[in-house]
Amino acid sequence: MFENEIIIIGGGLSGLTAAYLLAKQGKSVLVIEKKAYPFHRVCGEYVSNEVRDFLIKEGLFPFEHFPASINHFRLSAVNGEAADFPLELGGFGISRFVLDHHFYQKCLEAGVKFLQKTQVTDVQFLPKNQHFRVETSDGTLLPASYVLGAYGKRSKIDKKLNRNFAQQRSPYIGVKYHIQTDGQEDHVVSLHNYSGGYLGINKIENGHFNLCYLGSRAQLRDAGSIGAMEEKYLFANPLIREIFEKAHFLWDRPEVINEISFATKTPVENNILMLGDAAGMITPLCGNGMAIAIHTGKLAADSFLKHSKLGDIQKAYQKEWKAFFQTRLRLGRNVQKLFGAPMVSSLAVNLLKNSSFLSRKLIRQTHGDPIR
Repeated sequence: MFENEIIIIGGGLSGLTAAYLLAKQGKSVLVIEKKAYPFHRVCGEYVSNEVRDFLIKEGLFPFEHFPASINHFRLSAVNGEAADFPLELGGFGISRFVLDHHFYQKCLEAGVKFLQKTQVTDVQFLPKNQHFRVETSDGTLLPASYVLGAYGKRSKIDKKLNRNFAQQRSPYIGVKYHIQTDGQEDHVVSLHNYSGGYLGINKIENGHFNLCYLGSRAQLRDAGSIGAMEEKYLFANPLIREIFEKAHFLWDRPEVINEISFATKTPVENNILMLGDAAGMITPLCGNGMAIAIHTGKLAADSFLKHSKLGDIQKAYQKEWKAFFQTRLRLGRNVQKLFGAPMVSSLAVNLLKNSSFLSRKLIRQTHGDPIR
């Protein structure tokens, strides 16, 4: 038995959920995270209530941070025409700065070990000995019986593992601010289209709001700066312009991430169980990336609870991952094609506005059933 039976690369929601549950099973778990808690991540910061009961049961729900309760969804076209829908299941808003740190502290209590400010540079599976060797940026080699990849949307490790999507450039960038505003209702999560992308806003903790948008490298290059891009492209939607005009920005500069990929990925690569965005990223139009990340962490831990052999663990996880997420991610990629362009987004908003059946169906199919 190695000192670290399980190494988890990445300490986001999926990795922390898996680490916490595996430690409760009595496993020796090491999480390697390139940053140090607490820190911000580019993220929509809306969590579907599909994971609420599970988090409460496991003692992970952040009651003490008073997350915002959200039960309505607003969608606008590029021209600012909007439609509002009730969210039957609903959700809550909380920042990754707070929620990830909350999970991290729970993991410490459960006995999880951490290497922070440490980058993983390579992972090798040694079939002869049936174990992994993880290399870090300082040259340290760490053996483990199992490795979970929970490092988010994109990593240098993806190229090392020769994953297909990592060989192609992605045109998308993500930009995030925290703001104070009286221009958005507390109980609403809004998604506003603009030509080439879309922006989401919802309340989080402390009376603050998260404002996050998906843009493109081409528009940033054309405009020359984040601010100029916002004025030239985002403000064409009058609702987005109004949000920016009413906002008090809490940071000197936004969080920005490049190369966001919605390409098809697989939940097991090179014998590594991939969790959260590393297994596949749902488009922001369908939301719920945080809930999906938490759920994948649970599925990974469940596979260890039921099996002990690596091959059996992989098969069990892959089967459950596909059952829960494959259709949702495919639907997200298809729905995304209806937005980000003036005429198509307007038609889609009008269609959903005039058909409660279609709007309910879309929301139900992009939200999962409550997990236990």
